[in-house]
Amino acid sequence: MIYSVSTRQFNSLADLDCLPEGEVLEFLKEWFNDKDYIYGHTSGSTGTPKEIRLNKADMRASARVTNDFLGIREDSVLLLCLSVSYIAGKMMVVRALEAGAELLVCRVSSRPLKEWPGDSRIDLAAMVPMQAEESLGHPEEKTKLCNIRQLLIGGAPVSSVLEKQLQTVPVRCYATYGMTETVSHVALRKLGEAGVYFALGGVTFSLDNRGCLVVHVPYLQARKFVTNDLAEVIDSRHFRWLGRYDYVINSGGIKFSPEVIESKISACISCRYFITSLPDERLGQRIVLVIEGEKKEEEEKLLLEAMRKVLTPYEFPREIIYLFHFYETASGKIVRKLKCS
Repeated sequence: MIYSVSTRQFNSLADLDCLPEGEVLEFLKEWFNDKDYIYGHTSGSTGTPKEIRLNKADMRASARVTNDFLGIREDSVLLLCLSVSYIAGKMMVVRALEAGAELLVCRVSSRPLKEWPGDSRIDLAAMVPMQAEESLGHPEEKTKLCNIRQLLIGGAPVSSVLEKQLQTVPVRCYATYGMTETVSHVALRKLGEAGVYFALGGVTFSLDNRGCLVVHVPYLQARKFVTNDLAEVIDSRHFRWLGRYDYVINSGGIKFSPEVIESKISACISCRYFITSLPDERLGQRIVLVIEGEKKEEEEKLLLEAMRKVLTPYEFPREIIYLFHFYETASGKIVRKLKCS
């Protein structure tokens, strides 16, 4: 189902009666209640996702920064095709509210433009890479994509293949950098240009002693955010993202904890193993199972059958790699790498 919301009419809970039941309505009920915060969940980049409070004033400030940069005004139209369970979806709604813009809500799916007639101009949309790929992969939906003036892509790295494909459409596309704690992005990278992120608003960057990015955001209450992202800081307003400091796997815009998957398959494997990832053009990273020992065809067949019973399709390893012997630390812990330098 697709429906349009004129956000100018929303000032309180009493104004929401015209909306259909669904997660957008539930979010707006939380937004217009008497509390100065809403609840959100971290992405789990450093471990298990946790519930946090998101200050509404911070969210409004972040929305204004993005709206100012992208020229979102009262006569703009925003397309919501992400779940408002996550910060990216929540902030699309808040941007529309702050600008008094029209919000076009479509069903969340891997092909968000399939049901949209494509007969109107969209000033801003946000997608994960997989949604952008699917939109480009179907001729009718690619034509509709051309009616979107600006597209934000986040949730996972943009592959070089997707970046090249997006250059074939007349859409201004940006890769985003941010997190739940910074209430969405604090920096953008224009696709098709140098792989450098630039700060929005008064945001600045520095590095900690691990070489990880520290984000300074003057318009948010916390102001300083230490990340687990390795980066090259070009100057205080620009950086190049180099990779993750920790082991969390980001596959298709969904973050996975290797330890959780390992726990689920513990009854399926009798020898030592660990979960890691390898680069993947479509997914960003693909989940890989590494087993200590030699490959045995019949045993692997039984293992695959057992894992299908305990893992979701998204958690399922795309590849199994066998190593004769795992590297270990001095204390006997497994070094979770395919190669040890």
